[in-house]
Parts: sequence; C-alpha cells; structure tokens
Amino acid sequence: MRVVLYTRDGCAHCERVRAELAAGDDRVTEVNLTREPQATTEFMKVTGGRRIVPVLVRGGRVEIAPGGGTEF
Repeated sequence: MRVVLYTRDGCAHCERVRAELAAGDDRVTEVNLTREPQATTEFMKVTGGRRIVPVLVRGGRVEIAPGGGTEF
C-alpha cells in the first residue's frame, strides 16, 4: 500500500512513525514540511487546517498525529 507521511525536522513523533513504517511493507513517500514548505498548502487541505505532524495518508484514510504529535 502507498503511504504519504507528512513530517517536520525535530519531531520525535515523526521519527517514531517513520521507523514503524520502515519496518513494514508499505511504500512510503515522506513529505518533510521543513524542507518542502511549498507542500504546506496541500498539507492544510489534508488536515482540515490542523498544524500538527506526523500525518499519515494511507488508502485514502488520514491519520493525524497517531500516538501523539508536534504542533507548528
């Protein structure tokens, strides 16, 4: 399954989710909002305006800050 993971630098929750996904079989595309600020507009659409990471988009389902997150 294809997964999009939205992250930011310095987010411990993002690092945890990244490691969990790396241990699985999913194809992960990471969008780091610190390094790719142009992706923020799409991110805000996905989250309904919430500014918290990590965010997973998997199979059309959006998971905002699974297990905890970092606001920005």
